[in-house]
Amino acid sequence: MPKIKTHSSSKKRFKITGSGKVKMSHAFRRHRLISKARKAKKHHRLGAYASSADEANIKRLIPYK
Repeated sequence: MPKIKTHSSSKKRFKITGSGKVKMSHAFRRHRLISKARKAKKHHRLGAYASSADEANIKRLIPYK
């Protein structure tokens, strides 16, 4: 059985937890932060979990994580 190539950008953006969930960071935190609410910026500092609908696709991109 041949090895499967890992998607390079996905391995930098996602981690698989011990329970099998997909952990990621929030978007909208890079630039133009003056026009965004303080509360939004504060909540986007925290990590997030991918939705169950997207989990299967992400796990296919990072098979050895």
